[in-house]
Amino acid sequence: MAFFLSTFTNKVDKKGRVSVPAPFRATVSSSHFPGIVLYRPLNLPCIEGADIAFLEQLSDRLYGDFGPFDAKQMAVATAILAGASQLSFDPEGRVMLPADMREVANIETSATFVGIGRKFQIWDSEAYKIHHAKQMAVAEVTAPGLPPFGGDGQS
Repeated sequence: MAFFLSTFTNKVDKKGRVSVPAPFRATVSSSHFPGIVLYRPLNLPCIEGADIAFLEQLSDRLYGDFGPFDAKQMAVATAILAGASQLSFDPEGRVMLPADMREVANIETSATFVGIGRKFQIWDSEAYKIHHAKQMAVAEVTAPGLPPFGGDGQS
């Protein structure tokens, strides 16, 4: 499964095309779909993305946790999977950000790609600065209380 790290800001052209950072493209290049999948998160004003395997795993988890005819499963599947877009890269490594997703995330002239492990986010660059500051404040309080790596949670 793909793993996304770091933060990159790229220009968005008038058609809504943006260059996907080269490390992100390299991460998905060996996938059975060598592109990215974008979807709207349920709780943030950004776009989230991943490789196709992440969305397949999410779908499997939804069916496993809820069952195929559960109303909660259907709601989450509809909210995330039904609105997802599979995007192939053009020869310059760009994708066309869907207009509805750009609108929700207020992305117009620049997009900040934020690698957060198994998935990534795409933010309006100014909105990301605010979000990042808030996340750093939460992390400063939360991180010291996390168990050590490989530890049993006992201090």
